[in-house]
Amino acid sequence: MDWLIELFTQESVAQTILLLAIISIFGLAVGKVKIGGISLGTCLVFFAAILVGHFAGRLGIRVNTAMMDFAKNFGLVIFVYTLGLQCGPSFFSSLRKGGIKLNLIAIATILLGSLLAVVFAWCFDMKIPESVGLLSGAVTSTPSLISAQQTVLDMNPGGIETVNTIGAAYAVGYPFSILSVILVVMLLRAVFSKSAEKSSGKDSDRYTAVGEALVLNKELFNKTVKEICLSSPLNFVISRVWRDGAVQIPVSDTVIREGDRLMYICDKDDFHQMGSFFGHEENTDWNSPDIDWNKIDLTLVSKHIRVTKDDVAGHNLGDLKLRNKYGVNITRIYRAGITLVPDAHTVLEFGDRLTVVGSEDRIKEMAKFVGDEERRLDEPHLIPLLTGIFLGVFLGSIPFIIPGITMPVKLGIAGGPIIMGILMGAFGHKIHLVTYTSRAASLMLGQFGITFFFASLGFSVGGNFVENVFCLQGLKWAGLAVLLAAVPLIIMGVFNEKVLHLDFAKNVGTLCGIATNPNALAYANSVMDNDNPAAAYATVYPLTTFLRVFVAQILIILLS
Repeated sequence: MDWLIELFTQESVAQTILLLAIISIFGLAVGKVKIGGISLGTCLVFFAAILVGHFAGRLGIRVNTAMMDFAKNFGLVIFVYTLGLQCGPSFFSSLRKGGIKLNLIAIATILLGSLLAVVFAWCFDMKIPESVGLLSGAVTSTPSLISAQQTVLDMNPGGIETVNTIGAAYAVGYPFSILSVILVVMLLRAVFSKSAEKSSGKDSDRYTAVGEALVLNKELFNKTVKEICLSSPLNFVISRVWRDGAVQIPVSDTVIREGDRLMYICDKDDFHQMGSFFGHEENTDWNSPDIDWNKIDLTLVSKHIRVTKDDVAGHNLGDLKLRNKYGVNITRIYRAGITLVPDAHTVLEFGDRLTVVGSEDRIKEMAKFVGDEERRLDEPHLIPLLTGIFLGVFLGSIPFIIPGITMPVKLGIAGGPIIMGILMGAFGHKIHLVTYTSRAASLMLGQFGITFFFASLGFSVGGNFVENVFCLQGLKWAGLAVLLAAVPLIIMGVFNEKVLHLDFAKNVGTLCGIATNPNALAYANSVMDNDNPAAAYATVYPLTTFLRVFVAQILIILLS
């Protein structure tokens, strides 16, 4: 039995892998347990790791620190890259539709939290580097921590004691902030329950709506479908036209006449404007879940087909002219968990699921053109994945010189990969890189990465965790970390809801991104049951990461 004891107690590669696996299994299993209908998920991996790290330290068990560091950093890279890849296809459209607002919210929250950290330093007799370390832990920002420590050493090469103090404050603040942000999301969800309920649900149920209108608007008489769509600022697709008792699929050149009845698909936000645009809104509820679309008429069917041909992906619908060529209508595009209403400028991407309406034969012809080969979606595209990770880490390592700052600023291994993931997800098709990853595979990669990150990070801080927390200084740090993590988010969360009337899922996703807290994001995603928190998270994360690094340096340089 000596070999078994040595396997877990003596430093080796096998020992490190076994410990990480045990921590992850235990944490994930406990994380699935629901208390009051709420489970903490991967968050429990971090606390399980702290527990194992604490007892390992008491028993004098040593581990391979190089392997632990690799698991932590590589896990973080995989998580943030897949997060960026997942949100990339919709990132720039969401940025145009509201991303500037979300990033302004992020800037305001960061300034509020930084001001609070300075106030705490003055009120509780702390040095600024100590307060910055606590702030870095409160917002779970490792790049901010590293930036603060490096700035101290640049200003004073002998300031090792200050560097260690920053690290200790970070280690104490980090676990408390994870729970604090999750509790903030829970609190906001309880207080604004109606908004949360309205915002939750699958994206396909939330972003698009189907309506029927009677054409009575004289401005539209005898105009083609193309002319009507170009004349309106609204984004919609006319999927069917009823005329003289017959149903037809309109193409770009179809002329709309007075008294035609139209079925259309539009963005849900534009739904109530469509009736007045066409002339008269009919009362039929085409959004009812019990409608059998294939029985609306006998000649037309509605089917899903997938884009799996490389020479189709990357082209917009206007250039492909699918509606005129095949006499079918693409009414919706499902991509990365989000349903889009297509227009002539919409670019098809590998893996897109198209909802098409037309005759059975014409849909089969179009399916051959776009591919519709499910087996191609199961192929792993490892070269684009590894290329993106390489470029992301490279980007994060580039030093940026900012006037007035004595040391270069880097995006780090958290900021670089998520930015590259967004770029690859949005523009990879333009350089013929297939970045498509099935939803299940993407979730698996992301969860694997964040699990190993928390397992290794928790173990590393667990050895001295009890001593750092259960003392007067540690308890003070823990209390202030909770306030630094929660107060700015609560203030901005209420402001976003009451003043800005921000969608609740976007609200909590933005707050999780500002806190750079992926575990809180995982919780928000689970309770919202859609990807909107993740999309908002990815929208603010890059700027937030950069600002955290920048602010940490500024506070130490100007106020130390």
